[in-house]
Amino acid sequence: MTPGPRTVSSMEHHMRTHWDTVDRLVRWLDEECGTAPPEVARLLRVLKITEEAGEVAEAVHGVTGGNPRKGRSHTWEDVQAELCDVIVTSMVALRTITPRAAEVFEERLAYVAERSLGGQTPAGAGPVSVGSESASAIAS
Repeated sequence: MTPGPRTVSSMEHHMRTHWDTVDRLVRWLDEECGTAPPEVARLLRVLKITEEAGEVAEAVHGVTGGNPRKGRSHTWEDVQAELCDVIVTSMVALRTITPRAAEVFEERLAYVAERSLGGQTPAGAGPVSVGSESASAIAS
């Protein structure tokens, strides 16, 4: 017997909390950087992702000693922190360009998972519900 869809209420709660925080960050940025026209703010927030990704690369070089002039200047914890900065910056950029950021993210994640995993689910688990739809329904 195949188990039915499992709910992810705890995960949904955390994601809602994360997106609430992102909303607060976007409002703060809008208030603090309010002199730029909205289209410029959107562009700058998207470009900020590249800056943060560069910091990930710098940290990886620092872990591996890839820059002989600087040596081993970073730790894997630094890389983790920089990766989180990329994720947060990307969430802020996404929320800046669409009020449906959480939905867009969930739909894209479901699409990538379906494309990459081909509907695989962990042993003993049914499809994960995303909102009122299953991940496989969103991907199609």
